[in-house]
Amino acid sequence: IWRLFLIVCLALLVPVVPFLVFGDSVDGQVEQWLTPPPPDWQLALLTVGVLSTDILLPVPSSLVSTLAGAQLGVAAGTAASWLGMTLSAALGFGLAKNFGRSLALRYCRPDDLARLDHFGWRFGAWTVAMTRALPVLAEAAVFVVGLSELSWRRFLPAMMLSNLGIALVYAVLG
Repeated sequence: IWRLFLIVCLALLVPVVPFLVFGDSVDGQVEQWLTPPPPDWQLALLTVGVLSTDILLPVPSSLVSTLAGAQLGVAAGTAASWLGMTLSAALGFGLAKNFGRSLALRYCRPDDLARLDHFGWRFGAWTVAMTRALPVLAEAAVFVVGLSELSWRRFLPAMMLSNLGIALVYAVLG
């Protein structure tokens, strides 16, 4: 079980380490891009692009989504934020599903992975849905359930619907 715990800790580090390394420079770069504000279509593309990298880079998604809502309006801000967050989560899940399992097999015992599979099957979709609004935990949950045997068919609806709710709330707040 300790090896499985180590895998979860490593999943938590994926979004934290880039934040520690690049956090300040990313904040400064975003501020430069938005002075003066770009046209709406460029801001929408920028929102999608920035949020789609959130799985691997330190992106303040709540700030980006709220800004998108303020600049683009509720409908367009929601759509851009939802698309970016959805692409990001799908990328992380796909990476974990395609490459993480073989890595986990090297470091975990088969019974540990069987427990992870059982967790993913029973609680994976709910875990994704409930953590999407939580910084760091959202990304870690995507990686962890991607390591399990959770299917795309069960992952996508939970992730997409929770992203839609989050994007709408942030756009309205903007």
